Amino acid sequence: MPPLIFILNGPNLNLLGEREPAVYGRETLADLEAACRDEGRACGVAVEFRQTNHEGKLVDWIQEARHAARGLVLNAGAYTHTSIAVLDALSVLTMPVIEVHLSNIFRREAFRHHSYVSMAATGVIAGLGSDGYRVALRALARRLAA
Repeated sequence: MPPLIFILNGPNLNLLGEREPAVYGRETLADLEAACRDEGRACGVAVEFRQTNHEGKLVDWIQEARHAARGLVLNAGAYTHTSIAVLDALSVLTMPVIEVHLSNIFRREAFRHHSYVSMAATGVIAGLGSDGYRVALRALARRLAA
């Protein structure tokens, strides 16, 4: 059985393709999920793809990943910049965590420049659009194979 990687997405990512397409692109969340599943198969990993608009649900899923997954890709959306609860949940993980952002958060509003997630992440990918998720999956697959 291939190693399982959780891909968790936070608030408003369900609006991909509709919300600020100049910033986030025209792909939908369903398009992104399909691309991640394809990349996972190509890399020899299984993918569990989820999205929520609720901070507590995101924390629950991060905690679930402790025992269910071997790696985590996380786009926490706005919770990246605000949630100590997400940071605390991530701090317990012993697996590699890749933080992903569709947009380059450092070319945006100043409040987006700080990330609580980064404090617990193995690596950060920002500004590559949906390609960032595929890069994250490849990086995790290589780490897990080593």
